[in-house]
Amino acid sequence: MAIRDIITIGHPTLTRIADPVAVVDDGIRALAADMIDTMRSAPGIGLAAPQVDVSKRLIVIDPSAGENPDETLVLVNPEILEQEGQESGEEGCLSVPGVFEPVSRPTRAVVSYLDLEGVPRTVEGLNLKARVLCHEIDHLNGKLFIERLSPLKRALIKKKLKKTRPQDEGR
Repeated sequence: MAIRDIITIGHPTLTRIADPVAVVDDGIRALAADMIDTMRSAPGIGLAAPQVDVSKRLIVIDPSAGENPDETLVLVNPEILEQEGQESGEEGCLSVPGVFEPVSRPTRAVVSYLDLEGVPRTVEGLNLKARVLCHEIDHLNGKLFIERLSPLKRALIKKKLKKTRPQDEGR
């Protein structure tokens, strides 16, 4: 297990639609273990493979932020089956450091996925768990949470980030 570098806004992998995982094998299990370590050390409550520069449909979540390790989930090829409700809540992202904005998300989401043995499963997320699932699945579809903000707000955030992080310009 290893802590991987988290790529940030402007990196092309973050805007690509991630490739499906063809086979859940030891390589995917090792990637998932690295992602859990990376998420916890960041610290964060969710991480998608594209955020560690791997264009695969794999996410890890822990809505408890490490308080309850039993809440840690690894989802391979997750797909949202159902969504309902709507709630605005503050979101941040390890790939958009220092930015926290209110985003509207479903209050309930049902997601199908494969576990680390390749067994099909579903999970129901309510409130924060639904938010985290939807946020991370957005990453798999090449979408950052700031794209859910108004064009003006998004432009202001990008301008601010360019001023504070000029070394990322052109990436």
